[in-house]
Amino acid sequence: MKPITEIDDPRYVKALAHPLRIRILAMLADHSAIPVQLSSRLDATLGTVAYHVRTLHSLGLVELVDTRQRRGATEHYYRAREHPRFPDDAWSGLAPVAKQRMLSAMLQQIGQYVTGSAAAGGFDRSEAHMTRSGLRLDERGWQQLAAATRKWLREAERIEETAAKRLDKAGDAATDGAAGTFDTGLVVMLFEGRPGAATNADGAVPARSAASRARVD
Repeated sequence: MKPITEIDDPRYVKALAHPLRIRILAMLADHSAIPVQLSSRLDATLGTVAYHVRTLHSLGLVELVDTRQRRGATEHYYRAREHPRFPDDAWSGLAPVAKQRMLSAMLQQIGQYVTGSAAAGGFDRSEAHMTRSGLRLDERGWQQLAAATRKWLREAERIEETAAKRLDKAGDAATDGAAGTFDTGLVVMLFEGRPGAATNADGAVPARSAASRARVD
């Protein structure tokens, strides 16, 4: 199946039709898992989660990476494929409902990820950083900041690729947790701030008041 590389691919849009599928994708992007593990974390029935995992697999968004025998049954481990890229024109053209579903699910996942990491000492290193900045910009300033954000993210990808090459040279000894390797969290958001925007009872911003130029990478 041809990989999904753009968010305006009809298969990706279909995947966004249910908020639970977005959460499953986010979880499988972090590590492989079986449906029963996902259902316990999502507080959803196994049948429902299994159905959505099968749907994501049929759309080419997740892949089967391993099978294991356990108590006479076969466990199927899935992991998300590489995320489609978010070009400006595709994101701006995405339907408001699909955009809002993606934002709500991703922000919830980010919140859980950051909170869990903080509780486990993820911010103990002296170089750890967290900043919330509100900037007053004109249209030209916005475009410059957007370009700088994309440039920095490309640099982050280059740093990861370089680290992967060093780990490959280290050989089998460079397993997870060995040779100074560790998982690193990076969250970058660029959006048009809307102070005082109304929210629903569940804390989500209504689709009509969502920022039209919001970007989440």
